[in-house]
Amino acid sequence: MIAACLAFADQAMAQCCKHSACSSECTAKCPVCGEAVSKEASIDYKGGNLCFCCEGCTSKFKEAPAKYQAKANEQLVITGQAKQVRCPCGGKLDPSTKTKICGVEVCFCGKKCQDKVKSASADEQREMVFGKGFDKAFMVKREKKSDKS
Repeated sequence: MIAACLAFADQAMAQCCKHSACSSECTAKCPVCGEAVSKEASIDYKGGNLCFCCEGCTSKFKEAPAKYQAKANEQLVITGQAKQVRCPCGGKLDPSTKTKICGVEVCFCGKKCQDKVKSASADEQREMVFGKGFDKAFMVKREKKSDKS
């Protein structure tokens, strides 16, 4: 069951913003102002690479990261740097509960959690899944470093 949820997540992910290698097909938005991101404005974040539209937004994020946390975490998922491994409420994934949240397919542990999130506003959904629920539900894929000299 978990494999089914992880498989659909792989299909939905855009391959952009990883290690400042944004492409013209990048769908990620700046977590501060919502504009298209630039490979010139990025920082390391939770083991991934978070992109912004400009250095000004990078500075704003660094001053108050908690304010932009849900959108920053959402970007890690959209760009394929974070994968869902559990329900945002903490339970095991049930593929029959797959639901689009802020354009991202997310699984829940059951209908009760799914309905709770689905009934919320878009901003509340983002906060529930990518804010409060992110650390329980998603794992950032860390790049393996090469030991070759």
